[in-house]
Amino acid sequence: MDYSVIYSKRKSLCLEIDRSLNLTVRAPIGASKVEIESFVSSHSDWIEKHIKIARLRNDRLPDFPQTQAEKEELKERLRAVIYDKVEHYSRVLNLYPNRVSVTSARTRYGSCSGKNNICFSCYLALFPDEAIDYVVVHELCHIKYKNHGKEFYSLLESVLPDYKSRESLLKR
Repeated sequence: MDYSVIYSKRKSLCLEIDRSLNLTVRAPIGASKVEIESFVSSHSDWIEKHIKIARLRNDRLPDFPQTQAEKEELKERLRAVIYDKVEHYSRVLNLYPNRVSVTSARTRYGSCSGKNNICFSCYLALFPDEAIDYVVVHELCHIKYKNHGKEFYSLLESVLPDYKSRESLLKR
């Protein structure tokens, strides 16, 4: 299996698959080639599964608007609703982001930085309100929990008991 390695000041190994289906191993400085090869080999099932997911995602991407004018229109549509939703759910959760922005990110609908800045993809405007609410609550929950652990999902479910069906709207 072909892969590239990026060494950095980190404590553990991790795998990434980009849009072009390239596999990258992120490794701590000093990790041996044998250790990295063993890690990749032991995660072959995960790699195969996520390459399939990336292929499916790539197949869906061309349906998204491509021109700058189309993207700007989507950004405006999302801005018209997203700030009110963030304000509402921030009060419900008592979790407040430092900044909220709308981007044209294509690989994820929302993200929360370590500094609690939240970004939403303009492509989220293509989905129903239930899906938008799910992404807003999901990202706000990341202010408190920077992972997808049990506590994270418990908090998410306390606000959106039907979060799984909302999440599925994003995968269609």
